[in-house]
Amino acid sequence: MKLIIADSWKIRLNTEFEKPYFKELTHFVANEYEVNTCYPPEKQIFEAFNLCSFEDLKVVIIGQDPYHGEGQANGLCFSVNNAITHPPSLKNIFKEIKADIKIPNPESGNLERWAKQGVLLLNATLTVKAHEAGSHQKKGWEQFTDAVISLISEEKENVVFLLWGGYAQKKGKKIDSKKHCVLTSGHPSPLSANRGFWFGNNHFSTTNNYLKSKGISTLEW
Repeated sequence: MKLIIADSWKIRLNTEFEKPYFKELTHFVANEYEVNTCYPPEKQIFEAFNLCSFEDLKVVIIGQDPYHGEGQANGLCFSVNNAITHPPSLKNIFKEIKADIKIPNPESGNLERWAKQGVLLLNATLTVKAHEAGSHQKKGWEQFTDAVISLISEEKENVVFLLWGGYAQKKGKKIDSKKHCVLTSGHPSPLSANRGFWFGNNHFSTTNNYLKSKGISTLEW
């Protein structure tokens, strides 16, 4: 696995990269990409970090796994490549944005535009084998992304963490809520959203109101 990650993160995570678990993870991922079809493309494994520098970071959204269908995953949680049909969770995210801040649904489900504004779109597991959801879980990625969340919590302030669903909320338990804004709701998946746990959370307007209150530029969702 090639460690293609922006310098602003690399200098802060170097000690993590040297740990035995990460070296084992690197070996596992390299082998998986060699013998199987895996997503996202290898050069985009750390895309979330490459499009959102540590210095520019304003918001963190935590997902679980990359999409495992052909052409979908691009290294950003909930995001798909241009011209790819919007998955159900992403459709519900756009529906909530439309209801919350009156922005019409975009044609593209590529959330690169969010990342470039300072949103870290972080999956807990950064790789997956094609058509096998969760296939790269419990190999070390979760330990790495926990370290990323701890780093942000400790070294930044006034970051908005959007924790959607039980998995993300559990992963965000160590965030210092005195320094940061932590917003929680149900997951945008149809199972959760249709039971009333997603729609109406107003997370997008709440995020911008918080950023504005801290003198930080708001996001164009």
